[in-house]
Amino acid sequence: MSTTVNVQNISAQTSEKEVRDFFSFCGKISNISATPESNDADSVKSASVTFEKESAAKTALLLDNTQLGANQVHVTSVASLDELSGGKLSAADEEHSSEDNISQEDKPRSRIVAEYLAHGYTISDKAIERALALDQQHGVSARFTSTLQQFDAKYQATAKAQGIDQKYGVTDKGVAAWSGLNSYFEKALGTPTGQKLRDFYNQGSKQVLDVHNEARHLANLKTGKNDVHSVGNGKTKCMFYRLRGLRPNY
Repeated sequence: MSTTVNVQNISAQTSEKEVRDFFSFCGKISNISATPESNDADSVKSASVTFEKESAAKTALLLDNTQLGANQVHVTSVASLDELSGGKLSAADEEHSSEDNISQEDKPRSRIVAEYLAHGYTISDKAIERALALDQQHGVSARFTSTLQQFDAKYQATAKAQGIDQKYGVTDKGVAAWSGLNSYFEKALGTPTGQKLRDFYNQGSKQVLDVHNEARHLANLKTGKNDVHSVGNGKTKCMFYRLRGLRPNY
């Protein structure tokens, strides 16, 4: 299957770097080229974006009719979204499954969409709904959660409520990977509250509002704020802690 998407209607004022930054949320990019569609100075541009993995191309198709700079861009692929969303992972996708770090390609589409929103991009509710549907239909979130659980076991990262501690012998690579994984999970995952948070990626009834809430939390983490996030029926709240070695108060 194709790992390349074609992008049309890019504003003349949007740089190639901005295009790369935009699509890098989907996964690693191996090649990108953008050219004006005419000789006019203010001509819109078209771009070809090639990813390392097919799963990244699947995610990129969700960005059709999404705002990039001044224009809404049109994203297409040689293969249809339904064709891309099914079947086994490619060899490149499978190869990464043994690594400790969770790549963009391995994350649930709902998580990636939340990252876009957290960074200030505008994503339509229709695109969010499509991302949630793909997660539910193809089990992307289940694979992500399974990888997270394997990581937890390997590094004993959730053995105690204080989280990461050097006495566990966690390598720098492991710490970096855990930091990325745990940016939105409570450190005491063994608690009922922690399990509810993990359920965000387990249960199949997430709504668009859930993704917006996740995006708000990610944005708060990005700016260094502690975030109070409602879970369950709204009566239970927990404080998310950044990785500072702080112990949650339970």
